[in-house]
Amino acid sequence: MSGCHHASPPSALPPVLREGLRLFFPAAAAHGAIWPLIWVALYDLDLPFASAIPPSQWHAHEMIYGTYAMALAGFLTSAMPEWTDTPPRRGKALLLLLLLWLPGRLIGLLGLDILSPLAGLTDTAFLSVLAWFILKPLLARRSTQNSSFFIWTALFALTEVAIRTAWFFEEFELSHRLLLVAMCIFIVFFTLSVARIGVVVINRTLDPSGETTPYRPHPGRQNLAAGLVTLYAGVMLAFPASLAPAYLALATGAAFMDRLTEWFIGRALFKTQILVLALANLFAGIGFFVIGLGTLDARAGDVIFMAPTGVHLLTVGSLGMAIMAVFTIAGLFHTGRDLVLPWQAHAAVAVMLAATLARTLPELGFATGLYGLHYMLGALLWSCAFILWLSAFWPMMKAPTVETQVL
Repeated sequence: MSGCHHASPPSALPPVLREGLRLFFPAAAAHGAIWPLIWVALYDLDLPFASAIPPSQWHAHEMIYGTYAMALAGFLTSAMPEWTDTPPRRGKALLLLLLLWLPGRLIGLLGLDILSPLAGLTDTAFLSVLAWFILKPLLARRSTQNSSFFIWTALFALTEVAIRTAWFFEEFELSHRLLLVAMCIFIVFFTLSVARIGVVVINRTLDPSGETTPYRPHPGRQNLAAGLVTLYAGVMLAFPASLAPAYLALATGAAFMDRLTEWFIGRALFKTQILVLALANLFAGIGFFVIGLGTLDARAGDVIFMAPTGVHLLTVGSLGMAIMAVFTIAGLFHTGRDLVLPWQAHAAVAVMLAATLARTLPELGFATGLYGLHYMLGALLWSCAFILWLSAFWPMMKAPTVETQVL
């Protein structure tokens, strides 16, 4: 995000309706906290009304198009006005997005197969309106800079249509691959966003005065991972029986590890606001490695690695860390605060890390005594991470801005 700023919003609006992230970050965090708790405590990871659609696909869909999509809406509705120096969306426009997002979440909470087409319509409308909110300021400025966010949001919406269509015709192997594509699209969002946020945060941590910029990543390193994720998703969708997706997954994992080679910045790496971004890249690299090796193992008849474990390293580990980073960093700056994290933010990152390890290590041959319990433990820790974040940041989101200071 840039350093430009706008006139103060109308005082008649409550603070949560003055900027997208003030409303949407808490909504995404509440969804990420409450839905898994209900699935674990009441449904034992099953869904009461899911008859044909596999509950695992309902869960994956709700994570991606529920928690992640609302986090994306908060980020983009706040970032695009800053990048384009245009007025932010406020008030009714934000409530419209929220109301379009909610029906799909209620239907997904119960796994109501019969209402899946309705949820598909509202989710597609939600993403389409969000895409328009991204496109309009670009048109107003006659700019193509940052247009990639519009393109990827449109692709995210089209993938939602494809998933719901595959569910309708009970093509569940296809819908499984489409959900992986949706996950990959969100990983691209993560790589594009962190390419912006990471530079600002690292430089501000290394030099709080802002007078110098000692950290300058290589542009190729910033874009290679996103390109390989895109290539992997396309080949995996089009040629699922080929070994090409496995090798592309290994290459993608290497690209994320390569991004980390520029993060040797001394002790500052262990500052939570930097470490959480590094962990997001690290788990992305490990996740794609495990997907690639798991696919090759499955073809060879071995069970050393399992591709689904790699998927959870990406969804819980990489994207969980990325969302926690954006929630915390943007939440502080867009409410006018310095980059001084409350204790709950440090704890939330630690608990998110614990959730990732609890969910994946037993399947990788470590902490095998937790196997069988690791589903529930991972879900509970995931929920606790968002509850911790909410406990610190909800009061900030509903309070007036301390001063005008944004990324």
